[in-house]
Amino acid sequence: MVIEKIETFILKDKLSQSFFFSQWEYAERCICVVKVTASNGEYGWGEGYGPATVLEAGIKLIEPIVIGENPLENEVIWNKMYRKTLDFARKGVLMASLSAIDIAIWDLKGKILGLPISTLLGGAHRTKVKPYATGLYFTNHNNFSDGFVEEAQKYVSQGFKAMKMKVGLGIKEDVKNVKLIREAIGDDIDLMIDSNHAYTLREAVELCQKIEKYDIKWFEEPISPEFYEQYSELRQRTTIPIAGGECEYLRFGFNQLIKNKSVDIIQPDICASGGLTEAKRIAALASANGVDFIPHTWGTSIGLHVALHFISNIESIPGRMYQPDFLMEYDQTENALRDKLSYPSIEMKDGMIEVPNRPGLGIDIDEDVLRKYSVSSDIEKKDLIKKL
Repeated sequence: MVIEKIETFILKDKLSQSFFFSQWEYAERCICVVKVTASNGEYGWGEGYGPATVLEAGIKLIEPIVIGENPLENEVIWNKMYRKTLDFARKGVLMASLSAIDIAIWDLKGKILGLPISTLLGGAHRTKVKPYATGLYFTNHNNFSDGFVEEAQKYVSQGFKAMKMKVGLGIKEDVKNVKLIREAIGDDIDLMIDSNHAYTLREAVELCQKIEKYDIKWFEEPISPEFYEQYSELRQRTTIPIAGGECEYLRFGFNQLIKNKSVDIIQPDICASGGLTEAKRIAALASANGVDFIPHTWGTSIGLHVALHFISNIESIPGRMYQPDFLMEYDQTENALRDKLSYPSIEMKDGMIEVPNRPGLGIDIDEDVLRKYSVSSDIEKKDLIKKL
């Protein structure tokens, strides 16, 4: 049995209302997913994080060295993809292309063996994961806090025990909004902030000092990801835990973060930083250095399930009789590709999400939804072949 076919699908969803954060404005979702099929007819799905058309081109570049490989030997395949791209893509979109293929191979491997990915990773230390709502983006350029209170209270009413809000449009505005949200949700809900690397070190220190009293669980990407030493200095000047890493790649990049004592929490995006194969290595590195691991997730339901399985397998260090809940990012912005693409759908009960125990990722893709949102060439070729 060998890998016989790799197909890419660029999916696009026009939003009913655009939203923005410290860097950019979004009017649509555009994501590249990949399907890897074996010679026995089994297939797996993966997803990459980054510019969809560039990501698709990267998959096409890597494809020839993956075709004909044994899908059960995912580490061997990973190493071949890594060597193929090493000279020009140790960081960036091509690594996301590798990640998408790697994830699809894990899904395929799980289906071939009849086992969930959590089991393939070594087993589930927990069967439920605690999601936090990522939302509270800006929608009104004239009033940044417009709708914030109503949105935050909605997350609480839905059962979320934690949420993350956007900051980064100015310290004065940030302080006002953080105070507003903390008062709206009360003291029992965890609150995190994310500036998407909008601030200088001086500005980040000032903001931290002004919002420490609002019990912030972590400050995500306070400054530019290039400044490892500044991250470390910021950690020494605030009681707020510092998080980062969604712009980092491979165990080698995360080794820099950890060696420099830059963050309390690393946040690899598994769909970009090297896939599940490399995420396992990054987690071992974090564990050996006492750094928490909470993946960044942003995309379709495929990426969410990847995070679910992976988080279930993260060992708790130190161990204790009553284990803390492990957090998973659960984006709540408008996204049909997250809500409709796969089945069964994710359900949150009592503020927790169960880890699927079905083979692979535990989901399949709705072909009608795939077709509806697809703008890529592979699905067009498929339709043409059917007509012929």
